[in-house]
Amino acid sequence: MPKLTPLSEAISAHVHDGDTVYAAGFTHLIPFAAGHEIIRQGKRDLTLARATPDLIYDQMIAAGCARKLVFSYMGNPGVGSLRIARSELEAGRLEWEEYSHFGMISRLQAGAAGLPFMPMKQTAATDLERANPQIRRITDPYGGPDLITVPALNPDVAVVHVQRADSEGNAHLWGIIGEQKEVAFAAKRVILTAEEIVPEATIRSDPNRTLIPGVVVTAVCHVPHASHPSYAQGYYDRDNEFYLRWDAISKSAEMTRAWLDEWVYGLKDRDHYWQKLGPEIHERLKVAPRPSAPVDYGQY
Repeated sequence: MPKLTPLSEAISAHVHDGDTVYAAGFTHLIPFAAGHEIIRQGKRDLTLARATPDLIYDQMIAAGCARKLVFSYMGNPGVGSLRIARSELEAGRLEWEEYSHFGMISRLQAGAAGLPFMPMKQTAATDLERANPQIRRITDPYGGPDLITVPALNPDVAVVHVQRADSEGNAHLWGIIGEQKEVAFAAKRVILTAEEIVPEATIRSDPNRTLIPGVVVTAVCHVPHASHPSYAQGYYDRDNEFYLRWDAISKSAEMTRAWLDEWVYGLKDRDHYWQKLGPEIHERLKVAPRPSAPVDYGQY
């Protein structure tokens, strides 16, 4: 079966009610388009896992997609709380597990390596140990201090956005790299969205930039501008104004519902979303070219 498929079909086929979904990316390359498609298709009872939930999980929680949140730091970056996620947690309507950043990445590393858990050095975050029984201590078999352990995380579905990929899912990404590689190897299914679909020769021209190999990818989707209001290095900038606006929108259930109706349910796909943003925002988010120095891999 060909891997290259429309995003709507990939979400329909590979994200099921009750799944654990991990939307990857650290401030950069956050897969908002896939999150919006999950909302649009009315997926329910999801466990949403992510090192930093960001606005995409606030929106998915507001839409009723989530049963549980597994996270490390939670907030609207540079602004404040994720108001909707926080209110649902405090009201007891959303189950949760909290880890440190390193704890979440260690869980993915264990999952990617096929290990049941990952040991870590003790941290000062003893409150997390008390709040989360999944964080446990073990004796160092070599005689050192006790170690912290966290269980492996193997999401049912990982959603990863990249700058470019070929039709088999071999993917280049650059800029701020988060946990994309680890979650792609840890997950049972991987939906890859890409700013560009390029020939295999383009991917082979720079093998060191191929952080995700096609062998672990389930579906590949061509989705330009999939990260807005996050950013894709070299393609468009972060929309800081929207992060500020979301803080105001999310104060009100009515305003949140109106935003979802207009910007998610009322739109067919990401292209429709990008066109609705309009030329003024397109222009504001433009980035100037800044290519890296060429690398000569020699003859092969």
